[in-house]
Amino acid sequence: MSLPLQYFQKLVESCPDIIIAVDKHGTITFYNDGARQNLGFSPDEVLGKNVLEIYPTMDEARRVMAAMRADDGDEKGRARNFETNFKTKKCDKIPVAISASIIYDEGGNEVGSIGFAKDIREIQRRDRLVTLAEVAVGLSHEINNSLEVLVNQVEMLQKYVGRVAADEDFIVESDRLESVASQVSKIRDITARIGQMAEEGEYGTREYLDGKLMTDLHVEDANNPCERAKPDERFPLSGLRILVVDDDAGICQSLKDLLEAERCCIDTASSGVFAMQSLKRQRFDAVLSDVVMPDMDGYQLYQAVKQATPELPVVLMTAFNYDKDHVIKRSCLKGLQGVIFKKPVNPAMLKQVLLQHCRPQGAVQATSASGLTPGPMQKIE
Repeated sequence: MSLPLQYFQKLVESCPDIIIAVDKHGTITFYNDGARQNLGFSPDEVLGKNVLEIYPTMDEARRVMAAMRADDGDEKGRARNFETNFKTKKCDKIPVAISASIIYDEGGNEVGSIGFAKDIREIQRRDRLVTLAEVAVGLSHEINNSLEVLVNQVEMLQKYVGRVAADEDFIVESDRLESVASQVSKIRDITARIGQMAEEGEYGTREYLDGKLMTDLHVEDANNPCERAKPDERFPLSGLRILVVDDDAGICQSLKDLLEAERCCIDTASSGVFAMQSLKRQRFDAVLSDVVMPDMDGYQLYQAVKQATPELPVVLMTAFNYDKDHVIKRSCLKGLQGVIFKKPVNPAMLKQVLLQHCRPQGAVQATSASGLTPGPMQKIE
């Protein structure tokens, strides 16, 4: 049983792919809804117009017709999955694969042609992703080979420092080596993540410079997950996520140890730039930052945090009572939540200022017990 002609007509009209027919002069005589959706022209804008309306150049149109006219045995007058480009109403070029046939009359003369064209941008994207996945796996393999050498050398340096360094130097140099080892471990996690993404074919993206996207390779610390514990009377700070920012690795580590003893979840950043990257990746309850840093001073970091997350408390630390660059003063005028005016930090007062801005009710209870009187902005000396 053959279907009525109108069935085929409806099928062609509603096909999501581009279907266009032209007469022997190249005038468009049929233009389906799939063509409208893909190219943006309405039927009224192209019917009766030359087919060059949808080709970027005359040469491209001639190339397609030459492929159909090529004498290839039984395939003469046809083209199968021939790749070319169409032009949209916005003058954008889109890659397509055409399967088309020339229509002949009884005398063998050309009277027109009809073609199906499929937008192959997604297919090309997948092909590129497969290629990039192969490159990524190879790159990860080569990086891991070099990382293996770095891991061994850092371990040897740690042993050497332990033998020859004086007590004070040992603390500083050990912190530096631990920082290097931590970053090497992070790189190894990233290369493992690249291999995982190549295998699964899925990945996330994040914004990078003026709306451009980049692959998100951030790897959470799987070895030391920090769970938010519920606060209790003994550890009122427990579960708070604090970002510690200081270009001195020793200070970062000491504050990390101090606050982790209070059952806080601590992340550290060696600069304001790295701090802002951390803030994009996860949420924090407070930022505890040095004032004097090489890339962004405390005021610049505070301004950036305030713009990105206005509700996030920021506490600045400085080892100097004299604020020669007026970083503290400018920050306070903009609403800075807290200042610590002396290092090493007094643990009890640090605990108090964090409670005051992260858990005010706990700060009131702690203040009543200690006899301290909190002000609108706690200054710790």
